[in-house]
Amino acid sequence: MNAELHYCQPAALTPNALTVSTTMSGLSLRTVADAGEATIGNWSRMAAALGLETSSIPVKPSLRRTWLIVVGSLALLSACTRGHKRVLEIDYVSAPQVVLRDQLSQVYNKVGSAKNGDRVAIVERERRFARVRTEAGAEGWVEQRYLVNQQVFDSFQRLAAQEKNAPVEATATTRNETNLHLEPGRDSEHLYQLAQGGKVYVLERATVEKSISGNPQAPVPGAKEANSMEDWWLVRDEQGHVGWVLGRMIDVDIPLEVAQYAEGRRIVAYFVLNQVTDGEKKVPQYLVLMTEPKDGLPFDFNQARVFTWNVRRHRYETAYRERNLNGVLPVAVSHEIFGTEGDLPTFILRAKDADGNVVERKYKMNTPIVRRVGGGTDNDSTERQGKSGPEQSPTRHSRHSTRHR
Repeated sequence: MNAELHYCQPAALTPNALTVSTTMSGLSLRTVADAGEATIGNWSRMAAALGLETSSIPVKPSLRRTWLIVVGSLALLSACTRGHKRVLEIDYVSAPQVVLRDQLSQVYNKVGSAKNGDRVAIVERERRFARVRTEAGAEGWVEQRYLVNQQVFDSFQRLAAQEKNAPVEATATTRNETNLHLEPGRDSEHLYQLAQGGKVYVLERATVEKSISGNPQAPVPGAKEANSMEDWWLVRDEQGHVGWVLGRMIDVDIPLEVAQYAEGRRIVAYFVLNQVTDGEKKVPQYLVLMTEPKDGLPFDFNQARVFTWNVRRHRYETAYRERNLNGVLPVAVSHEIFGTEGDLPTFILRAKDADGNVVERKYKMNTPIVRRVGGGTDNDSTERQGKSGPEQSPTRHSRHSTRHR
């Protein structure tokens, strides 16, 4: 910032003619009541030039040099203040990157840039544009549709804090560039953007009605046809940002050796139960949750499978499969000591019963055998290694379109 300062020498400066003070409402210059008229006039004119208020208060003569230094400083401060425009509000950049223009015309110069998530000060608005100042000091015009306000930023901060310790159901990769939304739905507010191929942690699922152009999208009560609904997933990126993404924009990072056994179903979550040694390498064994390849279903998953590693054939095999589940995330995976069997991996599935109540089912795995731990027995929809049976379609339930937790 450049500023010109013009100084004038008072004609008859009386040593005790001046004192300067700061107040809550600004700066004030005070002249002495018993000083000469010329002195008072000169100081008053200087005060007016600086845009300061004047009044009368006596001051000791020995402070003359101090006051002269202060007055010069005030002049510089006043010029600097006039050089900066008043800040209207604080916003944040929601686009991947924006260019700062020097003027509002088809022909303009680039005077700076800002990237996704950057904090900017709004100093002027003109139609669909806003003049912003970055924290680096660059100032220029950007389209307002690339900005979100402080309230949206604060809401994302609260969401991240709320989900800080949420259990991770899977890791996934983004198919394309995609936005993190504050709520599930295409028309909800968004701030951060994920790059193509970005890694995210999958936390939770929700279903919402597909948006209609021009209308806000929100969960709608009542049963809906599956083809009118969309699945959204709450995710956390590697920078700790949390938000909702459209389900079809991410792919679960399950190894291909396991994914090939999905049989056309959609893998929604997976967990490493333990590892086995095969030669010089450690191979993980998985619990995998699957569902039908469509959105808007009344359950998070309807099938659970355990894949163990056959060290003789060097391949994955299905050790356990349970179908027709009205499954609800999250799933808990742990270890527990079972007498002579030793320390075994365990997992707890949550599923709704016929009355809609969520019931927990606990399992243990003593490779390659998986068994239910108390509170129930296996049924016709349960298969172990070496058994097979016809696939069955899940039963459709009426429900509210909402988050599944």
